Amino acid sequence: MRVLVVDDEAELGYAVSAALRGAGMAVDLVDDIPPAHDAITTHPYGCVVFDRILPSGDSITYVEGRRRAGWSTPVLFLTARDTVADRVAGFTSGGDDYLVKPFATAELVARVRSLCRRSANSGGPATTILQVGDVDIDVRRRQVRRGGVLLTLTAKEFAVLEILASAPGDIISRSQLIEHCWDSRTEPMSNVVDVVVAQLRRKLGYPTLIHTVRGAGYVVEIRQAEPA
Repeated sequence: MRVLVVDDEAELGYAVSAALRGAGMAVDLVDDIPPAHDAITTHPYGCVVFDRILPSGDSITYVEGRRRAGWSTPVLFLTARDTVADRVAGFTSGGDDYLVKPFATAELVARVRSLCRRSANSGGPATTILQVGDVDIDVRRRQVRRGGVLLTLTAKEFAVLEILASAPGDIISRSQLIEHCWDSRTEPMSNVVDVVVAQLRRKLGYPTLIHTVRGAGYVVEIRQAEPA
């Protein structure tokens, strides 16, 4: 899950970003509407978290204009304004959720994760359990079992496995995994993907579930026989 946080309060922006990264999300942080627009038109996001009042103006106005242009990415507004009229304005402008400051970090993470899930499932029926062979991936509870045995994965390992298992049999490139599971601080040529995939293979055990397609990326599938 890749999330964009738009907040000009440096301390709050870093705190929100850290909380989301700690929950396994890739996070980009910008401080105003123009850089947010550049990021939105460049990268696919599962959710965008907007502070209401930014140096360039009220983010509600920006979101309202983007919605008229067909933009559908879920939006969560953060604001100190807590009147009913403010909440109504947030939703009628195209916002999907509205969180009043001060807020609990756990609640923010839960709401963002819910919006990201909605975004991922917007093209079809909601699915909370992914299955590949004897591997069950519970997206809602963030749990993975193989043969009924609960595995302990890091947040990043789960994120990579979720992307791969969402399209079994399809080749997912390293750049696609970086795009969805890491943020703009990650170098495109970094070996972070290879490291995480190696850890996943070790934890998932035999038979191997994640296969390397040389020069292309990775594919999740059950193979009848593995090369010697």
